Amino acid sequence: MRILVTGGAGFVGANLALALASEGQEVISLDNLHRRGSELNLPRLRDAGVAFVRGDVRSPADLAAVGDVDALVECSAEPSALAGVDGSTEYVLQTNLVGAINCLDAARACDAFVVFLSTSRVYPVAALDQVAYEETETRYEIAAAQELPGVSPAGIAESFPLEGARTLYGTSKLCAELLIAEYAESFGVRAVVDRCGVIAGPWQMGKVDQGVFTHWVLSHVIGRELTYIGYGGSGKQVRDLLHVDDLVDLVSLQLADPGTWAGVTANVGGGREISLSLRETTALCQELTGREVPLLDSAAARPGDVRIYLSDCERLFGLTDWRPRRGARQVLEDIHRWIVDNEESVRAALS
Repeated sequence: MRILVTGGAGFVGANLALALASEGQEVISLDNLHRRGSELNLPRLRDAGVAFVRGDVRSPADLAAVGDVDALVECSAEPSALAGVDGSTEYVLQTNLVGAINCLDAARACDAFVVFLSTSRVYPVAALDQVAYEETETRYEIAAAQELPGVSPAGIAESFPLEGARTLYGTSKLCAELLIAEYAESFGVRAVVDRCGVIAGPWQMGKVDQGVFTHWVLSHVIGRELTYIGYGGSGKQVRDLLHVDDLVDLVSLQLADPGTWAGVTANVGGGREISLSLRETTALCQELTGREVPLLDSAAARPGDVRIYLSDCERLFGLTDWRPRRGARQVLEDIHRWIVDNEESVRAALS
């Protein structure tokens, strides 16, 4: 197969491109190198025989220059939940929505199968904050009794209500999901939508607003203070997490069998079994690094934040034998090992 990976020098895109190339696929990685640190992946791509094209999904000409492909994996995005909060909306909307349209048009032109990486951020913030919860010593848990549909202790399902605001990042990705359905109906474009929770692992250029687990590990390695933000500053807010290698395994399966996956929209995440609160993440980081860092607390809420999100992947698991194989501890161990092995370049990119 000839496969185009957009956002192909980013965290997910680069790891996916490398894995596909190792399987003997012809892989083209397209990226505008907007995110600081993505340039660190260029030697890895080159050494693996991945063709790198510096281009932008906002430009149809850049996509057309790649030529015909058998599959397109759309990994490009401005992924920050805080994108546009300062009023600068152009980049997030042009990249996440117009870029997705351009990718769909490019796939349509050569009948390529599309794997679209979406996000759990499509679920509305206010509705997620209405989820009934219980508080334990180290985390919040989803309660058994719920008034809203599509929610249980297993997490948030695809039937969860979609009415309401969800950050510009989430809205732009949801709009792209809706357009994928229209392109499938009107033009026969074959596509699968993976609604990913938090993805984490080595080579993620993590920040406080995106890539929080890398940010937490790095801060412990270099001795930088951290802050529990919102919800009383307790650090009990919870996210499920998925090792990037597990996601790569799933996407590889989907690329190999478009007939099974075309038309599917499914949650992809670690679920309750692979989840951490910030407080639990701190304890793991202290154990891995042997270091404690100053921990501040701020009760002030951050725009777009939610108390707890877990991916209910029952729909996905009904379609495949794939399951996440790497637990939360391994995710943090792998991040820690990568930072230690590449500390100078990681520090330069992220601190």
